[in-house]
Parts: sequence; C-alpha cells; structure tokens
Amino acid sequence: MSTAANKYQEIVSGIPEVKPGKMFGALCMKTPNGKAAAMFYKDEMVFKLEGEALNDALSLDGARLFDPMGGRPMTGWVQVPFDYADQWPALAQAAVDYVKAL
Repeated sequence: MSTAANKYQEIVSGIPEVKPGKMFGALCMKTPNGKAAAMFYKDEMVFKLEGEALNDALSLDGARLFDPMGGRPMTGWVQVPFDYADQWPALAQAAVDYVKAL
C-alpha cells in the first residue's frame, strides 16, 4: 500500500461518522446521509467543498477541479496532490461537515 493510501486510511479511521465506500471505482468516504464527501484517486485526495474552503483548496499548487472524464470538471470537487497530505485531514473534515448537511 502506498504512503498516500495509508494516509487516506488514517483519515477514514480518524473521522468516526464516515464509512468507507466506492465512487467511480475509487475508495471514498461516505457521510451518515449516504453521500460521498471525499475520495482517494490516483494517490491524491478529492474533496467536495464549497465557498472559502473550496477556494482555499484550489489555491494550493497543483490542486484542480476534479475532472475524471477529461473536459467535464465536477463542480465543487477539488483534487489535492499528496504534497498537501498534511492538510488532507482538515479538508476531509470540512468536506464531511458540508456534505452531511446537504
């Protein structure tokens, strides 16, 4: 298992209200309402965020809107490189807080 995958597993274990799941065949974190808040994709994390949290995440070098199909980025989903793994737990919690309120 890669270092990035270990970090993802650590984050999932650290947020008691989430359950592991799958989204687009990738590992994801599901909130109590059954919606995905974050996912592990190609050794990076993807978070569902809004407002200032979304803008802050997008301001990180290499972060971008999640675009799994090429040319059709998903609104509100930001892909954050492993270089920012130290920020993944806080971003995951922000994503969980946002998604569970939807």
